[in-house]
Amino acid sequence: MTVTEVWKRIPRRRPPQPTATRVRVKGSFQPNTLFGRVGEPVRIVFRREETSASSERVVFPAFGKSATLPAFEDVTVELFPQEPGDYQFTCQLGLLKGRLHIYPARANDHERSTR
Repeated sequence: MTVTEVWKRIPRRRPPQPTATRVRVKGSFQPNTLFGRVGEPVRIVFRREETSASSERVVFPAFGKSATLPAFEDVTVELFPQEPGDYQFTCQLGLLKGRLHIYPARANDHERSTR
């Protein structure tokens, strides 16, 4: 067996795929509690099903991110949490509120990265 053949057989660690969650925006964020994990990208797909001016923008203050939500269109926001905890997200006026709960990294992920 050649070195190249051996190299091809070594399992590779794939980068984490974003966790995708769909959120309906109509008088509130539905669901209003989302979940993710440290070190894993979080992908949130917002769909605003109303024309209220207060829901035109979603804001993630702890991540320094916001996005405009055109009515009746999907908008994807990707976040890369580095610390566990609860993070609030709101509409631009703070009337609609949601929570992103980030769990600690999986123990075996940390073990793999330190080998």
